[in-house]
Amino acid sequence: MPRLLPVALLLLLALAPAARAVQPNEVMADPQLEARARDISAGLRCLVCQNQSIDDSDAPLARDLRLIVRERLRQGDDDQAVVDYVVRRYGEFVLLRPVLAWHTAVLWLTPPAVLALGGLGLWLRARRRRPARPAFLSPEEEAALAELTRPR
Repeated sequence: MPRLLPVALLLLLALAPAARAVQPNEVMADPQLEARARDISAGLRCLVCQNQSIDDSDAPLARDLRLIVRERLRQGDDDQAVVDYVVRRYGEFVLLRPVLAWHTAVLWLTPPAVLALGGLGLWLRARRRRPARPAFLSPEEEAALAELTRPR
């Protein structure tokens, strides 16, 4: 029984829903607006934590951003207008998924380029490692080999 306790605790932790940083006083009364706010917030980066959405972050700036999103929705903005407002105010870095544009081409093209160069390097290395074909023996070498291997 004592051995099952850690396994049970790990199972509970694995199955538990992810904790959200959205506080009860931030939740909108209208469930449709709240769902829209959650969708928008899931795509916005916490500028303090940098690898979390503002929905997942407890940072004060993330809370402010969540409130801005909800306020803009209350004012009647559509989802894209809310995102555009936040991007104008904080820059494109606030987007968890950067836009595909000329000024972000390096960001999008570097990973495939690195993978392609790595694959090319591995292929070239494998080509160089191939063993050379065995050369045929000259008649003199065959005679010397026969002399060495004949039974005595």
